[in-house]
Amino acid sequence: MPQDLSPLWISLKTSLLATFITFFIGIAAAYWMNGYRGKGKSLIEGLFVAPLILPPTVVGFILLVFFGKNGPAGKLMQSFDFSIVFTWYGAAIAATVVAFPLMYKTALGAFEQIDQNLLRVARTLGANESTIFWRISLPLAAPGIVAATTLAFARALGEFGATLMLAGNIPGQTQTIPMAIYFAV
Repeated sequence: MPQDLSPLWISLKTSLLATFITFFIGIAAAYWMNGYRGKGKSLIEGLFVAPLILPPTVVGFILLVFFGKNGPAGKLMQSFDFSIVFTWYGAAIAATVVAFPLMYKTALGAFEQIDQNLLRVARTLGANESTIFWRISLPLAAPGIVAATTLAFARALGEFGATLMLAGNIPGQTQTIPMAIYFAV
């Protein structure tokens, strides 16, 4: 009896795409928040980690409202005759949203561990912010960023609730490993 491997491939492509997107957005957000001292820092931080605190089905419902045909992104996409609801792209977006807080918080911790004196010395020696990021901050934070990426991939691979709400459970199209296991049981 041949096994249907489509949930494996759908899970891998959605989680790899989600990890790729989360990698860049998470590092940028963490580096920015590490240096941000303005008003509303706690509010921004709360918005960044909200998907980690909220139940995944609630996150999925919010995404469904946002990307649905009556939501702001849904109305915009309708003008291009495009929809992400009930597609594997929707599964990737849901996985990205729920994996982001893990990437962000772990990368933020990695950037916070960097000795600020090293960055000050680099500025004193005339290095611009781009050089400081690429040559000092990123290499020093690399072990934490690798850990963050691993956590984000694992979270995206195991995502169930938000994916089910936004992408549904269509065998061969949006059914991921967690959903296949759940509905098989």
